[in-house]
Amino acid sequence: MKTDVQIAQEAKMLPIIEVAEKLGLEEDDLVQYGKYKAKIKLDVLEKLQDKKDGKLVLVTAINPTPAGEGKTTTNIGLSMGLNKIGKSAITALREPSLGPSFGIKGGAAGGGYAQVVPMEDINLHFTGDFHAITTAHNLISALLDNHIHQGNKLNIDPRRVVWKRVLDMNDRALRNIVVGLGGRPNGVPREDGFDITVASEIMAIFCLSKDLEDFKRRVGEIVVAYNYDGDPVYAKDLEAEGAVAVLMKDAIHPNLVQTLENTPALIHGGPFANIAHGCNSMLATQMALKLADYTITEAGFGADLGAEKFFDIKCRFGDLKPDATVIVATIRALKYNGGVKKDQLGEENLEALKEGFANLEKHIENVNKFGVPAIVAINQFPTDTEAELNYVLDRCKELGAEAVLSEVWGKGGEGGIELAEAVVRVCETKESNFAPIYDVESTIKEKIEKIAKEVYGADGVDYTKSCEKQIANIEKLGFDKMPICMAKTQYSLTDDPTVLGRPEGFRITVRDIRISRGAGFLVALTGEIMTMPGLPKVPAANNIDILESGEIVGLF
Repeated sequence: MKTDVQIAQEAKMLPIIEVAEKLGLEEDDLVQYGKYKAKIKLDVLEKLQDKKDGKLVLVTAINPTPAGEGKTTTNIGLSMGLNKIGKSAITALREPSLGPSFGIKGGAAGGGYAQVVPMEDINLHFTGDFHAITTAHNLISALLDNHIHQGNKLNIDPRRVVWKRVLDMNDRALRNIVVGLGGRPNGVPREDGFDITVASEIMAIFCLSKDLEDFKRRVGEIVVAYNYDGDPVYAKDLEAEGAVAVLMKDAIHPNLVQTLENTPALIHGGPFANIAHGCNSMLATQMALKLADYTITEAGFGADLGAEKFFDIKCRFGDLKPDATVIVATIRALKYNGGVKKDQLGEENLEALKEGFANLEKHIENVNKFGVPAIVAINQFPTDTEAELNYVLDRCKELGAEAVLSEVWGKGGEGGIELAEAVVRVCETKESNFAPIYDVESTIKEKIEKIAKEVYGADGVDYTKSCEKQIANIEKLGFDKMPICMAKTQYSLTDDPTVLGRPEGFRITVRDIRISRGAGFLVALTGEIMTMPGLPKVPAANNIDILESGEIVGLF
């Protein structure tokens, strides 16, 4: 089998203007970035505002395992499969971060014969959106430290600056730093640190804004620090929002590319799925809904994180109503959840499969709790046995979820036809009664406990003393009536990454609540969530190179 990058480099791409024409767009609707990439101007949304939205399908998954699930690959393959059966479809994805690309996780452009292209561009600098976000974020940092240095009229307490700097790279050495060293001309010394760009609140705002004016307004509401009286200091107090919006004037337009089979793909934004809501931009999703019969989008990690945030945050803010949800699972990953070691996953083990199936069962139940019909896509591997596949298919049927085999990795759109037909069937015959799982007007603890009990299956929630103080302060400031964005390990339904399957009798511990006032949600931190990842012992970067011919090698 060829590598992903080899398959991508052999793709017969259409000029991006031809891909746009499939959607009814004209050249004047685009800002082209070379022959195969373009941005779609936001004017298109105004032109199509009276057009009926197409169907919205979310692709999510079971809790991720080292065995791999193939959520993005399934998303892309499904969109191509829908086009194979005569439906117009768009895949709407997040942009990959450079951190994982050069670290350990890899890119986010699919795999095998279900990829978006040009793959190398998408996984590297693409159209520069992440660099714009990085610069915009760090402009606020520069303005803030300059304000303190130039007299500090806002009476900012340097010990209570909550706005870190960001960089789109894994660099653990920057997690905790001291700035302002070197004497009076270099500023006021204080502790600081770096997060990865995808964890920036600017990224979250970017992906939830409805236009540039809304983006600018939200930026102004960012809490960057507290003064000596304990009152919040906002980005608008630094008069930062206008310049930040200028830096984002191009990035805010959604990016148009294509799949290996020339299906249109909108790839825009990419908030950290742990710290933020883990979905592509609202603008790209809304644009896709106007341009195609089916929009196939995704949310980060498993359904306990990504889907919950998609439903409770993105759909709430965007007034979106998903028509169906595809839950991606593999026999291998389910056996891993059942206790099988990674090097033994190729062997038939029905007992472990039955044990691990409980994880998928919980995710099916969760999706149904939001009133959305669930379809299970079994991403098929050559080692899967007939007995194993039949067990999962039969159990899903018992739970009322249609389950189909997906072979998009090896066969592209052809391998996604059965899944595409199932999605159309469900969207046309089953009504979605979507509703968020909690009332945003509830207390902070009520919202957190609703998620923990209903979605994770926890018995309850514990709070550290410092977190109790933070909750009281948030309520005092009047910021408590916002959605909750849970920061939790992706590997387990609990806050312990080692606990697999469907655990019972556990509690979640919330150690901190952070205010993302501009984005419009509160972040509840559980466990040890890193906002600046580190590189592994052997980073992927060590194997990436560019040949004299210009060919890139080692990139997946």
